[in-house]
Amino acid sequence: MTCDDLLRMNNVNLDQYTETYNQGFYLQYLAQWPEYFVVNDSPDGRMMGYVIGKVEGKNQNWHGHVSAVTVAPEARRLGMARNLMDYLEDVSDENHQAHFVDLYVRISNSVAINMYKKLGYIIYRQIIGYYSGTEDAYDMRKALARDPGKLSEVPLNPLRVKPGVGSPSGDGC
Repeated sequence: MTCDDLLRMNNVNLDQYTETYNQGFYLQYLAQWPEYFVVNDSPDGRMMGYVIGKVEGKNQNWHGHVSAVTVAPEARRLGMARNLMDYLEDVSDENHQAHFVDLYVRISNSVAINMYKKLGYIIYRQIIGYYSGTEDAYDMRKALARDPGKLSEVPLNPLRVKPGVGSPSGDGC
């Protein structure tokens, strides 16, 4: 991904479930975690999908985080989201020796939740009012090679938490 790619995201971002951010957010991620910011283009040069993420936490909570993954409507059901997620997991595992990868997804987005489950993610906890205080999110996780016992996948008890509560990684959610 390059800075110019930020001007080509409209066909990918115009979706009711895709979270969009301001340019500063994207630029910060691109500057701080460039290895976690990848796009897929069509043969004619149109952006078809992207993934952005970061690495964060400490000790056993050192993990890759998927901040956004989205695919243009015309490119869905072709395995692109799986490839983008595989890429982010590989970077987290091989480059950063993370223990797990996590992501947040709207509880109403059953298509994405089912896809993540097929990719091996589990629901770790439900965050009450995560999306603008109006919709809950699932915090979903997948253990990587540094966590062979999959301890990072043991669901939090209680499963439902408020933002900033019950966060062993101290990530504020």
